[in-house]
Amino acid sequence: MNRRQLLQSLSTSAAILSLPLVSRSAIKPNIADAFTYCLNMSTIRGHKLGFIKELETASKAGFRSVEIWLDSLQTYLNNGGTLKDARKRLDDMGMQVENAIGFAQWIVDDEAARNKALEQMKREMDMLAQIGCKRTAAPPAGATSLPLLDLKRVADRYRAILVLGDQSGVIPHLELWGFSKNLGRASETMYVAMETGHPSAKVLLDIFHLYKGGSALETLPLMNQSAVEIMHINDYPANKPSDTIVDADRIYPGDGVAPIQKVLKILNSTERPLVLSFEVFNKGYYSQDALEVTKTALAKMKAVTKSV
Repeated sequence: MNRRQLLQSLSTSAAILSLPLVSRSAIKPNIADAFTYCLNMSTIRGHKLGFIKELETASKAGFRSVEIWLDSLQTYLNNGGTLKDARKRLDDMGMQVENAIGFAQWIVDDEAARNKALEQMKREMDMLAQIGCKRTAAPPAGATSLPLLDLKRVADRYRAILVLGDQSGVIPHLELWGFSKNLGRASETMYVAMETGHPSAKVLLDIFHLYKGGSALETLPLMNQSAVEIMHINDYPANKPSDTIVDADRIYPGDGVAPIQKVLKILNSTERPLVLSFEVFNKGYYSQDALEVTKTALAKMKAVTKSV
C-alpha cells in the first residue's frame, strides 16, 4: 500500500467511526414478526367437532400453533385414540400444541382436594409431554369466590405444581381470571409467581381478563417481559362495563375497544416470539361455519398486530 492509498484508507475509516451508533431499539424487527399466532380451541368448542377435527380445522385455516382443552383430549383417548397417534397427527399437520387448558383445583385450602388436584396435574402433564406440549394453564379453579386466600400460601401451592413440571418438562403458567376473587388482578398473579422463588414461574394473561379484573395497564410495564410467554388475545365491545361483561361477550381482536396494541407493546419480548392465543366463547361464532370462524380469527390477529 502506497502513501496515497494509506491516507484514503484512514480517511474512510475515520468517516465510518464518526457515524452515530445505532441502538438495538432502532433495529428491532417489526412487532408482527415477533408473534406466534395460536388458536385456543374455545373458539370452536361450541361446534363440538372433537379433538382431531379441531386440529384439522385450525390447520386448514392456516394456524400452526394451537391451545388445546384437556377434556377434549381425554374424550379422544376414552374413545380409543392414543397419545402416540395424536402426536403423529400433529407432526403430519406441522402443528405445535403451545398450551393446554385444564381446571385442576391446585389452589384450594382443602388439603384432600388439593392433593387430588396434584395427582390430576401430574397425569395431565405426562400426557402433554407425550404430544410435545411444554405448557399448561394453572387458573384459580375452585377459588373464584370468597374467602380470599393468603397469597403467600398460594405461592407455596403454585411452587408445588412447578416442581411437578420439573419432572415432566411441562411448565404450569399461573392464569389470570378477572372474574375471580382470587388471582383476579395481574398484580396478584405476579406477586404469587415471584414468591415461589422458582425459575420456571410464568403468568398467563388475557386481554379480556385484564379489563374484567380491573388490572392497571399503567403499571403493567413493571412486569418483566420474560414472565409472559403466552397471552390470550380477544376484544370486547364498548357498551359492556367490566362489572357486567362475561366470557360470551368476547369478540375478534380489532372489532372492539380493548387497548390491544398498548398491551402488546408492553409485553412483547425481543428474546422470543410472544404466543398470542385467540380465545373467545362467542355463541354467535358457534352458530357459524367453524373453518370460516377460524380463518377470520387468524386474519384479525394479523391485522391488529400489523397496526401496532
